[in-house]
Amino acid sequence: MLLLQGLAACSGENDSANQSLATSPTPAGAASAGAEQADTRLVVAFGDSLYAGYGVLPQESFPAQLEQALTARGIAARVHNAGVSGDTSAAGLRRLGFTLDGLDRKPDLVMVNLGGNDMLRGIDPAETRANLTAICEELKKRGIPIMLTGMIAAPNMGRDYADAFNAIYGDLAKRYDAVLYPFFLDGVVTDPALMLPDRIHPNPKGLEKIVERVVPLVAGPLTPDS
Repeated sequence: MLLLQGLAACSGENDSANQSLATSPTPAGAASAGAEQADTRLVVAFGDSLYAGYGVLPQESFPAQLEQALTARGIAARVHNAGVSGDTSAAGLRRLGFTLDGLDRKPDLVMVNLGGNDMLRGIDPAETRANLTAICEELKKRGIPIMLTGMIAAPNMGRDYADAFNAIYGDLAKRYDAVLYPFFLDGVVTDPALMLPDRIHPNPKGLEKIVERVVPLVAGPLTPDS
C-alpha cells in the first residue's frame, strides 16, 4: 500500500506514456479464429494498460499469460487482449460496443479492469461508477458473463475519495452477479521486484503472480458444469 502513494504523483507522466502506446485490441492467441475448435472458450480482457501489457512483450502480457494458464488447466480458451493503455472508464465505455461487435462470436466471459486511470486523474468516483455500471449493463443485455478485477484508491487521494471509489467494484459485482477479484495488483504492487520502474505497472514476473491468483476465478465460469 505504501507504494500506491506514488501513483497520483506519476499520473501525468504515465498517462502520456500510456496514450503513446495505445493500440487497437489484438488477440493474445496465435491461432486464427477459423482454426479454433468448437469448444474453445472466448475470454475478452477489456481494460487499460494493466491488461494491454504496458512495458512488457506481447507474450508476457496478462491476457497471454492467462491463456497459457488456462491451457495448463486443460481449458481450451482464447484470451482476446482488448486492453488500451491510458483508457479511463469513459473511454472504455465508448469503445465497448465496437469491441464486442468486432469479435467473431459472443464471448464466454468478459473481464473488466478500468478505473485506475480515473483515480490517477482525480475523476469523481460517481462518474467512474456510472461508466462501469453502463459497461456492466451492456454486457448483461448481451447475455455475457462478467468478471471485474478491481482497483483501489491511492492513500493520498483522501479518505472520502477512497471510500467512494473502493466500494464500486464490490457493489457492481453483487448487482450484476459478476465474479470479483477485488484488487488487480494485490500482492504485487508492494514488491519492487514484481513491478516496472514506474511502480505502477507489473513486470512479467508480477503479471505471472497475478495470473496465478486470478486463473481459478476465470476457470469457474469457463467450466461447462460450473
